[in-house]
Amino acid sequence: MAETLMFPAILFLGLLFCFSSAFHAPQPHHTKIVVAHRALERQVDTALQRAHSDGFDVTAVADARQARRAVLDRDAVAGYAAEGKNSVLYVAKANGMSLEQALTQGFTQLAAHNHQKLTVTDVAPTVSKDQNGTTLVYLGVAWSVPGYILATTLLRAVTFNRRRKLMTIAGVAALFSIVGFLVGVWLNYLPNEPSALAIGFLLTTAVATFSAGVAPFTKQFFPMVGMGLFIVLSVPTSGVAPIPLLPTFFQDLHAVMPLGNAVDALKGVLYFDDAGVLRPVLVLCAWIAVGIALLGLDAWRHHRETAQGDAEDEQEDIPEPPVEDPSVEVPTPTALPVHRHHHFGEPLPMLEGTVRDDEQQPVRHAAVTVMDTRGQQLVRTTTNAQGAYAVTGLPEGHIAVVVSYPGRNPVVHQKLLQSGVAVQADFTLHVRPSRAPTRVLSQR
Repeated sequence: MAETLMFPAILFLGLLFCFSSAFHAPQPHHTKIVVAHRALERQVDTALQRAHSDGFDVTAVADARQARRAVLDRDAVAGYAAEGKNSVLYVAKANGMSLEQALTQGFTQLAAHNHQKLTVTDVAPTVSKDQNGTTLVYLGVAWSVPGYILATTLLRAVTFNRRRKLMTIAGVAALFSIVGFLVGVWLNYLPNEPSALAIGFLLTTAVATFSAGVAPFTKQFFPMVGMGLFIVLSVPTSGVAPIPLLPTFFQDLHAVMPLGNAVDALKGVLYFDDAGVLRPVLVLCAWIAVGIALLGLDAWRHHRETAQGDAEDEQEDIPEPPVEDPSVEVPTPTALPVHRHHHFGEPLPMLEGTVRDDEQQPVRHAAVTVMDTRGQQLVRTTTNAQGAYAVTGLPEGHIAVVVSYPGRNPVVHQKLLQSGVAVQADFTLHVRPSRAPTRVLSQR
């Protein structure tokens, strides 16, 4: 029971603490602000620190034009300039509506204290149906989480070698990026900028490739690792709440997570004239490189374990052994009682059949052994009075079924198991011919 409940319990605690810690009270944490003219720097910094201690990092630039440019170049989230009775605040809705509102509120109070009229200028407005500036996060989730699901699905593709798995990942990622982009543009959720296609492709590929690479090493803990990385830690650091309003821990985590970096790259290509795109793209490529390296390490480990085989076989890219995924596979191969009709709730057999002799009479207590492609025994059972047997809980792919009985020749059948399909394997055991006594002749 403890083993069964461990994964949902850890997932529950992760979601509980990560989501609540990130979202419960968003406020500025080391948010970068620029002000025009050095004379304003100390005044603005003092006023903002009074409202939010360590909430803002204020630096000075030469004039209002450079303050506006700093926001467009993503060197700061806001720029402020004041002259006489007027002041202007440069913000970007693409960084998030809640961040824009927090900045507007703070600088409105500052302008009122100085008896100035504040004008708010949005230098990077979003499309009409993205009023909150968070649609790119949801689009990123649609490209990210299916990448992890794709990797778990490929665990069951036991006939796929690593090269074919990588080709499948690339093909699916390309399809998802095209469909996601077209739907987003059609619904007016994002601008018609084809560069977003490349970001969507990199995100799905990064998640799927890293997941496929880490699966052989994490084994039964793979679902915990995958969901922990790509849901529990990724979503709070993705930009649902603007990154400058997150606690420092989540801001630091945002810098390395694939979803958050993909959202940053999308913002750059769609709203900021490609500013700040290079770094997040390199992070996504690093996730892909690590995933490929892990796949290569697993291949080297597998070939090393089979080094006693033929040298030519070692050079081939043979199908890798299946990695068990507890979230999708039946845990243990099990022999079943044979029923003519299966009742609701009873496990259905994946492999069943009968064993008969030369006269087609049932053979009782014949030994039935099921082995995997490596020759390891998965389950062993015996036939009943009607010569029937049934087994469930077997992994998908090729298996070998060996039937034996004293005084009869053993028989081996190879079968391919597929999800949801019961395979029938019937056997006929022939009497083992008795050997004639051997005469020893001597010559004188």
